[in-house]
This record gives sequence, structure tokens and C-alpha cells, in this order.
Amino acid sequence: MNSPYHPPVKRSVEIAGHKTSISLEPIFWDMLRQAAEAKNIPINALVAQIDEERIASPTPPGLAGAIRIWLVRKS
Repeated sequence: MNSPYHPPVKRSVEIAGHKTSISLEPIFWDMLRQAAEAKNIPINALVAQIDEERIASPTPPGLAGAIRIWLVRKS
């Protein structure tokens, strides 16, 4: 990646057997991949974990926002 300022990129993930699309900036996709590798789990599994936390929240954000929040809080 040449610049951190890049529009979001849409990718498909599977959560609980259902496919969904998520739009994240490339830097967040990179961070998500690194976090999944550090946990030794697939990206889909990590996204599913984040989604469970998001749903349990009193005021759940959208999934893409939850992923960004999770990644920032993790670092």
C-alpha cells in the first residue's frame, strides 16, 4: 500500500454460515489480517468474534465500525 489514505475496499466474509460484505480501508484490512494471524484463526472467525461482542453491546455500531473500534482498542 502506497498511501494510508485510500477509499474503503469491499470484501465478503462469512459469519455463522451467512455471507456478508464489509467495506474497510486497506489499512484496517491489513490490521485485521495481522490480528487473525496473531490469534492463529481465519479472518472470518475473528470477524465472527467481533460481531458477537458488537451484538452484545448496549448500543451496537455497524459491523465495519465495530471492526475498526476493536482494532483500535487492541493496539
